[in-house]
Amino acid sequence: MDFYYLPGSAPCRAVQMTAAAVGVELNLKLTDLMKGEHMKPEFLKLNPQHCVPTLVDSGFALWESRAIMCYLVEKYGKPCNNDSLYPTDPQKRAIVNQRLYFDMGTLYQRFGDYYYPQIFEGAPANEANFAKIGEALAFLDTFLEGERFVAGGNGYSLADVSLYATLTTFEVAGYDFSAYVNVLRWYKSMPELIPASDKNRSWAEAARPFFDKVKH
Repeated sequence: MDFYYLPGSAPCRAVQMTAAAVGVELNLKLTDLMKGEHMKPEFLKLNPQHCVPTLVDSGFALWESRAIMCYLVEKYGKPCNNDSLYPTDPQKRAIVNQRLYFDMGTLYQRFGDYYYPQIFEGAPANEANFAKIGEALAFLDTFLEGERFVAGGNGYSLADVSLYATLTTFEVAGYDFSAYVNVLRWYKSMPELIPASDKNRSWAEAARPFFDKVKH
């Protein structure tokens, strides 16, 4: 499978960890957004939204990291680990989905709303947006109250993988989330469980230069 990605990207890293969890290899296709490689005609044919990550599996193109993660588990995951990663029980799966959407639409979104205008547009820090990150982390802290995993259950799920990638970017960015006790506990426990978590940390370092000039 061809995987168009950008080093340092949390969504890309989440897919890479998911691929490791289900035992599939990705043919990595570095896509440099700064050079406009995502706007080349051949890439636009695959993905008219011209974003990464993008997966191409035998001609089938798919983007949005969380959709790719679900696809990899449903198509390539082994029955012995599928029920933890992406449960078949409708209610358990619904919780995993909710946490994935929380990551995409709340936590990661609010992180981007604060950091990315400063990085890419030279905008000043917006303190209201910074406060919203804290509110999102408080939600996540509540999800983890009395739980080992963000969607509950006895094993890590795709929600843990996606949120772990996001929180690794928080760490690289210099955001201090140590006040969120449950989040910190959970975050420290993930490297022992999620395949390729060590690489996730090293891959994330590629984004560090972008955050060096940002107010924390």
